[in-house]
Amino acid sequence: MALFVIERQFAEQLHPTPEAARLVGEINSEVGVHWLFSFLSADKKKTYCLYEAPNAEAIREAARRANLPADVVVEVTELRPEAFA
Repeated sequence: MALFVIERQFAEQLHPTPEAARLVGEINSEVGVHWLFSFLSADKKKTYCLYEAPNAEAIREAARRANLPADVVVEVTELRPEAFA
């Protein structure tokens, strides 16, 4: 397993319902993706999400199946919060 950060544009437009959140969780489990945490950029236009996954393609597949944007998927080996400022 590796760590990946996903950047999603237009974060302010994402308002998942409880049902949609449950479905995303199910899809992530099926694909082998585990969400760790998310945070918003200072301007609230981007969401950064940290996931544990077998590879970047698993992240993209989960996002596609859940109909969520995954504009950028980057594998990370070191977490430094200042890199996302």
